[in-house]
Amino acid sequence: MTDLNETEIQAAVFRRLRDHLRSRTDVQNIDLMNLSGFCRNCLSRWYQEAAAEQGAEIGKADAREIVYGMPYDDWRDKYQTEATAEQQAAFKASNPDH
Repeated sequence: MTDLNETEIQAAVFRRLRDHLRSRTDVQNIDLMNLSGFCRNCLSRWYQEAAAEQGAEIGKADAREIVYGMPYDDWRDKYQTEATAEQQAAFKASNPDH
């Protein structure tokens, strides 16, 4: 595998993950955080950081739109539900420094 192939494969995997998360609007960010330690917002932050490492500047809102497929406020209004007490407790237990 060449470096170019590896980069193309990684890009394809990212797009597939992004598209999967876009289609699973039933999965809340707090669920992702509780189970995996990252969420859509983390992914958008990593995107923003990777762009900066390559000398490209992308704003927080633009990075989130790339991950969510729409402006973050629109996604939140359409799909985000109130976290339950159990979800909040699990989040605090598994992510004490977040």
